[in-house]
Amino acid sequence: MSFADVMGLLGGLALFLYGMQMMSSGMEAAAGNKMKKLLEKLTANRFLGVLVGAVITAVIQSSSATTVMVVGFVNSGMMTLRQAVWIIMGANIGTTITGQLIALDVGAIAPLIAAIGVFVVVFTKNEKLHHIGNIFAGLGVLFIGMDMMSAAMKPLANSEAFVNLLAQFKNPVLGILAGLVFTAIIQSSSASVGILQGLAKSGVIGLDSAAFVLFGQNIGTCVTALLASIGTSRNARRTTIIHISFNIIGTIVFTMLCIVTPLIMWVEGVTPGDATAQIANLHTLFNITTTLLLLPFGNYLATLAEKILKDSKEEEADVMQLKYIRNIKDLGEDQLGVSAMSMEAVRKELERMMDFAKENVAKAFEAFSTSNVSVVQEVDKNEEYLDYLNKEIRKHISKVITHERTEAGSCIYNSYYTITGNIERIGDHAVNIGGYAYQIDEKGIKFSDTAKEEMLKIKSVCNELLDMLNYTGDDFVDWHADVAGMEQKIDDMTKEYRNNMYERIKSGSCSDEGSIIYSEMLTDFERIGDHCLNISDEIVKIAMVNN
Repeated sequence: MSFADVMGLLGGLALFLYGMQMMSSGMEAAAGNKMKKLLEKLTANRFLGVLVGAVITAVIQSSSATTVMVVGFVNSGMMTLRQAVWIIMGANIGTTITGQLIALDVGAIAPLIAAIGVFVVVFTKNEKLHHIGNIFAGLGVLFIGMDMMSAAMKPLANSEAFVNLLAQFKNPVLGILAGLVFTAIIQSSSASVGILQGLAKSGVIGLDSAAFVLFGQNIGTCVTALLASIGTSRNARRTTIIHISFNIIGTIVFTMLCIVTPLIMWVEGVTPGDATAQIANLHTLFNITTTLLLLPFGNYLATLAEKILKDSKEEEADVMQLKYIRNIKDLGEDQLGVSAMSMEAVRKELERMMDFAKENVAKAFEAFSTSNVSVVQEVDKNEEYLDYLNKEIRKHISKVITHERTEAGSCIYNSYYTITGNIERIGDHAVNIGGYAYQIDEKGIKFSDTAKEEMLKIKSVCNELLDMLNYTGDDFVDWHADVAGMEQKIDDMTKEYRNNMYERIKSGSCSDEGSIIYSEMLTDFERIGDHCLNISDEIVKIAMVNN
């Protein structure tokens, strides 16, 4: 094999992988923001889950990319472990499309496909068409790279040493190990199967040897997802165990079939003389049959993964940490589904922030009305966590928004950035309210029964308004009007209660010090309403973008 052939092989592999990355990026930009809703609808049923996994993988030509995406979705809580089982099974079927397209010699029109994609990107201004153009351009580049690799490998048919080496792969163990290691190195089963097809087309390797290499390639493709799961949640790592288990079981079954039955002869008989198609057909047969065999046992695969990787003791609750965002920080910005994962992770972290804020507001009013300073310490502790989350969430948004490919995604991140600031400010006002308990306790300030009744109403209205922000319906217009109405009610109550306080001062039933503290509390109460309205404004913006 000459230097030019080696360069051709490397260049073809580079184009193949780059084309795959272009397709992945195009799909992510086109559908990333809708990915969560799509998966929620289609993974409720195991058959639809297999279908969506197959379709996504067929489009992006990479089961590794799909599985890494699924790992991320499980990690961020967008998908359950048992939903992931069906997507992984479908991904293994979808990845066989590449081999079938190669067998059909789609590479002959690859330049045309690439040209169409490039023209769409260059000569159109529509954002969605740009993403579709990237998908087509990536597909064309992928097959141009495949043709380059095939051409570069033709001289190997005349290399006696290389042919003898490949002949050793008739040994099932050696063949499986070779396929596993090679695919693990280049981290693409589509590429490794394509190279295997190129070798077979050149007459270098027969199906009797290629079959075992092919089975090993199916295991080797799990390495990418395995690497992506490092540092993720326990369920995300279990997802990779399911992926590995699926392919190991399939490899064991088909290795035995090849040894004890004339399976190789049957596959060769379907397309005699066409080695490329034979490998593609065996690859498809492997994954479809394994899926059909394991489809009834998908939940058992999830249970097996849970037994292999058992639950550990929960991390200490008082240790400040990001629960969702921290596990996706190391994913590449161009990885399929990262935008959807990141947005969902930020949304869930904001839910955590809101829970802390709600708890703090409730505790702050309790401390104010009872002058219980021990409760104030809990408020202060929660506030530290709120400040930490606000800082870390904003840092994450500032980082990922620079890689966001869509205007809609940027708008959502901007709204999330504004929301986290408003939640943090609600926490600040809760601290102010709770902090007044120290002065009330130290100075022995007493409030009238009327003032105490007003405090209970204030606390109730605050809790009701904060609960309203957890809206899960679809009628955001009416919901926003209700929030605005509640905020106006807070303004009216603040004005009314301040006037009542002035009347108590005139009547002598309220001390000067008590009136000052009560007035400051009312100001914080009013500000909480303002920040809740600000949050609802941003939630409506997000809803409009998503719809």
